[in-house]
Amino acid sequence: MLVPRIFQRVRPGFKRRIHDVVGSFCGLQGACEIGFDSILVTMTASGFSYMTQRVVGLLLLATIFTTPVALGQEASGDADDTRWTSTLVGKLAGSQASFQNWAEGGVNTLALSSGLDGRWENTNGPWSRRYDLRLAYGLVKQDTSEFRKAEDVIRLTATFKHVGDGTLGSFSPTVALNVRSQFDSGYNFEKNQFAEARPLPQKVSDFLSPGVFTQAIGLTYQHSEYLSQRFGVGGKQTVVLIDRLRELYNLDLDQTVRVEIGLEAFTEFEKEIFTNVHMKSSLGLFAAFNKPESPDLLWENLVIMKVNSWLQFNVEWAVLQDDDVSKRFQFKEVFTVGVVYSFL
Repeated sequence: MLVPRIFQRVRPGFKRRIHDVVGSFCGLQGACEIGFDSILVTMTASGFSYMTQRVVGLLLLATIFTTPVALGQEASGDADDTRWTSTLVGKLAGSQASFQNWAEGGVNTLALSSGLDGRWENTNGPWSRRYDLRLAYGLVKQDTSEFRKAEDVIRLTATFKHVGDGTLGSFSPTVALNVRSQFDSGYNFEKNQFAEARPLPQKVSDFLSPGVFTQAIGLTYQHSEYLSQRFGVGGKQTVVLIDRLRELYNLDLDQTVRVEIGLEAFTEFEKEIFTNVHMKSSLGLFAAFNKPESPDLLWENLVIMKVNSWLQFNVEWAVLQDDDVSKRFQFKEVFTVGVVYSFL
């Protein structure tokens, strides 16, 4: 039985929201009974030990307790809560090529992409909070073909870190939450991806199909102002809402979510490497306790080159390894030149 004191200070409306969120999740994997004077979380998912169920429950509660809504509604009204460093940048890029009676040949093309990148940081006493947002969507059309999705990204990250003196000054207790998904349907136009033959093109993804949710609790070591590393225990939930797509992500037909617990490591590098050239790089590793020999890997890189205040050139590449999806490494690269506008 868990009796978190934080519930004594949370507004009743937010309590109902927590009940709905946790109830929805637990309805996918087991049974949850939640009371807010004393919380009892009961997970009856088959295949999970009592201790694993407890860890899952704690990670889910940590996710809820540390949301911006919960932390932003403190009754103290401390002025430091308003001292946020905020950035929000929108991007719009496109390219077009048209050929008519061109002897050397060519393919008519039209490509459009847009994006939104944001960061909000706040330090209040020993606590540091950071929220990162990354949204991107792009379409491409070649000759007489229909528009196809080129880029589709939803990334939401929240990091809560306690920075103190002595040992806590070097190794900071940290809670990190991450959501990764896409907006629109994705298709494979080249080959069959399913056990049974299906006609091409084949739908292989959609919003929250998959959606990957991760939570991590550990210690962060800040090597320098631009390099940090985090180590700890983590949870990972892979959600696939569309049942006919679940076999692509190693879920059973009647299984909406796969829950994993394991060790987590995360390295982050962010620095202006040259004048007007900014680089962001992150490497995440997750080794589930039930398959430590095949850890998941996600290495993401972004180089931003500013020509002036409104023109920008971006180079992005990513490497993904997840045995539940593919035994081979997955690669992505994106080059864009576009117009940017700073909202904040």
